[in-house]
Amino acid sequence: MAGASHLARGALLGLVGGLVAAGAMSLAHQLANQTPKAETPPTREKDSTVQVASVVTRQVGYELPKHQESRAGSIVHFAFGGLIGALYGAVAEAVPKVTALVGLPFGVALWLGAHVMAVPALGLAEPPNRKPAREETMEFGLHAVYGMTTELVRRLLLVRPI
Repeated sequence: MAGASHLARGALLGLVGGLVAAGAMSLAHQLANQTPKAETPPTREKDSTVQVASVVTRQVGYELPKHQESRAGSIVHFAFGGLIGALYGAVAEAVPKVTALVGLPFGVALWLGAHVMAVPALGLAEPPNRKPAREETMEFGLHAVYGMTTELVRRLLLVRPI
């Protein structure tokens, strides 16, 4: 069983990996949106990260202005990516089998748990079966990128400690 110091180290490495992976996911999303695609009607719903940021800011008595939505959504995206990465890193210290296939199962589990189940259940987005297949395929791939990047960064930091 991993000691507290190993779990803390794992959480720190996972946090760094998750932050880097959130950035990689955002970059991959931007690149994917630059490629030519068939005409699809634009979605009118706000991004789930922007919705979360709006709820949080409302709770502290601040109404999020439209011009700050993108930045606030990015903060939520990176905070969630770092938090989930930290959790993953701690679990990886205790149960090394979770690092199988260089984090791919982790990314798939995150896609299933967060994107497919939690976000629609919280009313933050339509369920995947109501969205275009191309968009959902991209989401699956982005979450795979997140999982694998988190694990690769975690492994790199294990070899070269921070």
